[in-house]
Amino acid sequence: MSERCPVCGLTFEREEGYFLGAMLVDYAIGIAIVTILGVLIWLVLRMSFEKTVFWAIMIFLPAVPTITRLGRVLWIYFDQSIDPDTAR
Repeated sequence: MSERCPVCGLTFEREEGYFLGAMLVDYAIGIAIVTILGVLIWLVLRMSFEKTVFWAIMIFLPAVPTITRLGRVLWIYFDQSIDPDTAR
């Protein structure tokens, strides 16, 4: 990941462990998506709980890189709304 935004100069990683909050955002998004997928799979196919969870996770796995980027972007927006980086 770049140290600064090439367009606006925003410092992405303000301190060590800055993106730990983004991991929580990723986790929440992931759990929500897997839950929705699981419910949809169960409603349509009526599989057992174990098979439903397995297939919901398998369907979700290709989306992990995108969810990771989304979580970082949401974390930066949240952090900038609370504590803006004015030292650009």
